[in-house]
Amino acid sequence: MDVIHSAIWVSDIDQTLEFYVGELGLEKTNDFVGGDDARNVYVRGEGEAEIQFKHNPEHDLGEPGSQRFDHLALEVDDTDALVERLTEETESELVRGPLDSTGVSGRIAFVTDPDGYVIELIEPRDDL
Repeated sequence: MDVIHSAIWVSDIDQTLEFYVGELGLEKTNDFVGGDDARNVYVRGEGEAEIQFKHNPEHDLGEPGSQRFDHLALEVDDTDALVERLTEETESELVRGPLDSTGVSGRIAFVTDPDGYVIELIEPRDDL
C-alpha cells in the first residue's frame, strides 16, 4: 500500500497555487475540472505522493477545521529559514515551533497556508 494523494477544498485556487508552487516550490502535476464542476489541481514534491486541491465557488467550506482535516506534512531543507521567509513574506502564521522532534527525527514547525490549513514542515535530521 502507498499514499497516492490527500484532497482538500480551498477558497482561492490561484492563491493556493502561489503558496504551494510559488513559495514552497512544489510542482503542479495535473489540472482539470471534474464531474462535480470543481477545478482539481495536483501538486507534489520529489516523491510520488500528491496533494489534490479542489475549488468550486459554490462549495461551502464551512469553518476552518470543520472538514476533519489535521495537517499536511512536507519535507524541507531548512525549517528555520523557510518559517522565517513565510512569516515575513506571506500571510502564513506560525502555529508551533520550530523545534527538534525525536519522534520524526527532524526539526519541525507548523505554519498555516492561505486557507488556514496547517502545514507541518519537517527537516530530517540524523542527529536526533
